[in-house]
Amino acid sequence: MKKFIIIPDSFKGTISSHEVCQIIEKEIKAQFHDADIKKIPVADGGEGSVDAFLEAKPGKKIYVEAKNPYFETIKAFYGLIDQGKTAVIEMAACAGLPLVEDRKNPSKTTTYGVGELVIDAIDHGAKKIILGLGGSATNDGGAGFAQALGVVFKDIHGHPFLPTGGTLHLIKDIDIKGIDPRIKDIEFLTMCDIDNPLYGFDGAAYIFGPQKGANPEMVKMLDDNLKHYANIVHEKLGFKEHDFKGAGAAGGMGFAAKVFLNSKIQMGIEAVLDVMRFDELAQNADYIITGEGKLDSQSLRGKVVIGVARRAKKTKAKVIAVVGSMEGSIEDFKKEGVSDVVITNYENLDFESLKPRAKQDMAYTVQRYLTTLS
Repeated sequence: MKKFIIIPDSFKGTISSHEVCQIIEKEIKAQFHDADIKKIPVADGGEGSVDAFLEAKPGKKIYVEAKNPYFETIKAFYGLIDQGKTAVIEMAACAGLPLVEDRKNPSKTTTYGVGELVIDAIDHGAKKIILGLGGSATNDGGAGFAQALGVVFKDIHGHPFLPTGGTLHLIKDIDIKGIDPRIKDIEFLTMCDIDNPLYGFDGAAYIFGPQKGANPEMVKMLDDNLKHYANIVHEKLGFKEHDFKGAGAAGGMGFAAKVFLNSKIQMGIEAVLDVMRFDELAQNADYIITGEGKLDSQSLRGKVVIGVARRAKKTKAKVIAVVGSMEGSIEDFKKEGVSDVVITNYENLDFESLKPRAKQDMAYTVQRYLTTLS
């Protein structure tokens, strides 16, 4: 009996990681009737992270009222796994871009709702909280998030206020005495898929502000405000790091997670592999099938395929990368542990032509490849 692990990322814009798992599983079952198959759909911390964890581990989804990016009450959610001991929160559930639709404005949006989800998870008894960053509509440096945890930000007159990306420069004092005392006893793990610093030309505002609705003038203002925020955090709290990997994730939420939660920050795929106990699962696997939309030089920075391949080097398993397209030399990927690459967009179609047939092309190419294994 052959043992397979299916652990793909989504193919952005065409196939979710959950759907990739289903397509590949179906083709394996057709070829290897008694195969032992373990599916681990991967999410990098953005939208879909909670569902990905709940598919791979038993648990439940908790629905709760929380504030959206414009401080309006919505129904949000998070996941509980490990008999309720671990909560999985994706900030996109209450601070995501889809929630603002045509109201994109990162100078006015808040992460307050994300803090509300953390408090609710603690109320539910979680001892470990995995916080997924990604897909946010915000650039408030996580100040709103911190306020929901009990942090108080004060202006020049000593008045408390809720800072947003456009008002971070008004912070003159930070009082952390009221932060929920239970936080210090919780293990926090923050997952993100970018390694940008908080501010600067490769920081949160300059790199991600435009996709959140910021024009060039607003980008500069947001960046200046994040710099002021980092300086005041240093002055009042003694925390001086602002350029650690992931500080600029989700408009500065990575920075806030480190400052106010003392959270460990980890690249998304590493966090998923650890939580799913991948090393243990992979010990007896014959084949590990991973995948992502495009295999290229960015992949070598530690995205899903290469992250999986590197970890699988300790095993005897053959690592097969199912990808939409590939750029670069296959030898570069083989050095990292990839055994074979299956390209699903075999006709090299443009995105619009590919979209309606992406699933059937994946099924076809995977089926053809699997026949070479039996």
